[in-house]
Amino acid sequence: MKSQDIILETLLVGPLDVNCYIVGSKKERTAVAIDAGGNEEDVLQCLKKHNLTLQYLLNTHAHFDHVGGVKHLQDKTGAKFLIHQEEKALISSLSSQTRSFGMPSFPTPTIDRFLTDNEEIAIGSEKLKVLHTPGHSPGCVCFLIDDVVFTGDTLFAGSIGRTDLYGGSYEGLLTSIKKRLFTLGDQVVVYPGHGPSSTIGEEKRHNPFFKHE
Repeated sequence: MKSQDIILETLLVGPLDVNCYIVGSKKERTAVAIDAGGNEEDVLQCLKKHNLTLQYLLNTHAHFDHVGGVKHLQDKTGAKFLIHQEEKALISSLSSQTRSFGMPSFPTPTIDRFLTDNEEIAIGSEKLKVLHTPGHSPGCVCFLIDDVVFTGDTLFAGSIGRTDLYGGSYEGLLTSIKKRLFTLGDQVVVYPGHGPSSTIGEEKRHNPFFKHE
């Protein structure tokens, strides 16, 4: 990340190894957590290590593995939970989601506000921009800050998100990636919801789902 004022930590959380990202301001000591899928105490310890106050819990989408730690962190920190409106149905169905995957249930978080496409969220002097990228689910979003994009389960290193769950659309996902992500600079670093990081340029050139583009 170009900005020297931003703290970025990656935590592996929850039963399906979600990448939870802590993005904080060195000056204001405020932070957001992206996709707090579990391991709440690890998140709290990370915030404590950097002396950060958690302002927002931001979610790329509302599949259970990305949401498992949100309610606990809401209660412990007072941070606001923000997600796209099209994910409301998935939040309401968290119990059935966990049941269908044979996972234990967890408390459902309260949505404090809905994210909107292209809105900007301040992290100190930096701005995190919301990109609506439906396809993996109806309200999937990515978060762009500086030369980094957090893509959730929309785009992975060498792959894309699945589209066989509620509200998924294969064509919609490809369109979202091509129009909202591949239009970013090739140098932009991709931090996905699972697995290793990549770059936009690398995915444009080598992602097998776009090899015939």
